[in-house]
Amino acid sequence: MRGGRSRWHIENQTFNTLKNQDYEFEHNFGHGKQYLATVLAMLMMLAFLIDQVQEYGCNFFQAARRRFHSRTSLWIKIKGLFKEFFIKNWESLWRAIIYGHRGGFLQPNTS
Repeated sequence: MRGGRSRWHIENQTFNTLKNQDYEFEHNFGHGKQYLATVLAMLMMLAFLIDQVQEYGCNFFQAARRRFHSRTSLWIKIKGLFKEFFIKNWESLWRAIIYGHRGGFLQPNTS
């Protein structure tokens, strides 16, 4: 019984995160001819897996995550940096988030 409830709790947390924290899980990607919806759902799950691995194993990600109250706020910041700057590597991105724009040595996007 405890095992079943534990599994149910983990599944609910995962799907809640995928629906409500900018992964757009409920969005209908069925615009392709045959397999586009499945491919895009798999890419979303892959992004979620990478985020989970970073959350547990990357010190830069953990420090960046502590600066924001929610994951959604962090994703908004990351999207904004990608729009405004050329990002050479992940370390520059995380340093820019943790220490401010000067900490990451980001090059402005002037195009």
